[in-house]
Amino acid sequence: MNTGPGQEIQYRLLKLLSAEGSLTQREMSKRIGVSLGIVNFFLSDLTRRGLILIEQTRMFGNRLKYRYLLTSAGMEEKTRLALNFLKLRIEDYEKIKSEIRELAEEVAPADVGIFTGRAKRTP
Repeated sequence: MNTGPGQEIQYRLLKLLSAEGSLTQREMSKRIGVSLGIVNFFLSDLTRRGLILIEQTRMFGNRLKYRYLLTSAGMEEKTRLALNFLKLRIEDYEKIKSEIRELAEEVAPADVGIFTGRAKRTP
């Protein structure tokens, strides 16, 4: 399962656009924590792949406003990516749980009590 940083950015953009398609690229950049250039790059890629459509409207003062709409393929891709990330998070969770269990077995029962609130008091 290949889910690198690029796929995470795509997922976060698709998720954001499915909720709020009328954000500016600058707002998207701030919301997902990447540069404006990266947002622009991925929006172009998502458009080229047919995952989003860009709709232009004129605002007052003849300024252009863009609205980003997920296509049905975009919704499917968002769901596919979400499922991949869910599987990864579950795997990470299981690994961490196992590591915690192993570490807890290495320390004395009194020391484990520090974490559970049941530490033995020493005179």
